[in-house]
Amino acid sequence: MLNAAEDRQAKIVELLNNERFLDIRTLTKRFQISVATARRDLGELEEAGLLRRTHGGAVSVNQVAQDPSNAVRAVSHQAEKAAIAATAAGMIAAGDAVLLDAGTTALEVAKLLVGRTDLTLISNGADIIAELIRGEAKSIYAVGGEYAENNRSFRGSLAEHFIRQFNVDKLILNAASIDLDRGLICTGSPQNASVEQAMIEVSRRVIVVADHSKFTRSSLSVVAKIEDVGVIVTDAGARSMIDNVPEKLRKKFVIAN
Repeated sequence: MLNAAEDRQAKIVELLNNERFLDIRTLTKRFQISVATARRDLGELEEAGLLRRTHGGAVSVNQVAQDPSNAVRAVSHQAEKAAIAATAAGMIAAGDAVLLDAGTTALEVAKLLVGRTDLTLISNGADIIAELIRGEAKSIYAVGGEYAENNRSFRGSLAEHFIRQFNVDKLILNAASIDLDRGLICTGSPQNASVEQAMIEVSRRVIVVADHSKFTRSSLSVVAKIEDVGVIVTDAGARSMIDNVPEKLRKKFVIAN
């Protein structure tokens, strides 16, 4: 028979299969245990290979996987993405040249920028370019290259070469995942990472847009270090996860209202 600690730990693993991320405060309230006990449980489960501890809680060990489809992402966390987009769009100044990375959160930003006729807008996202054309944006540049359906983007060496011809003020960068333990921004494939790294190279300021779900999973390819981007705009759901990161990284995060 299981003792109380073993039974509790089994339930923690079961919860992670559904919740993807559990923070310490949730565990203390749910199981009526102390913070020290919650941390000990997570430590023992990590040693057993049943979860991976992260800042403020734990995530499932089975997190490195292919990105969800664009159709799935488009309907996920819509309210959070709208708030993030509004905050990110507010960081764009009159006359800026703005590079928009392909992705559903950057698409929400594009919808807010399309009517600003003083901006130059550049993107490798098929949906974003379509939105800019539909909204009759004044100055649009479409990045070409190999088309990838999973995130409806253009990538590859042609895309990288095209991007490197520009010198832009702001980059709206999507992230498939953000690894707080290692201080990394990641994406689903080396091909995507190469394009996003080219975008970072030509941008004066990098604005990462990522809802809280991006902090509860891992992705295959590293794009950049958190310390090397300007700001990461996220939603209140990420607050407990970033509370315990080092100060030099925590100051990079902005919580959208």
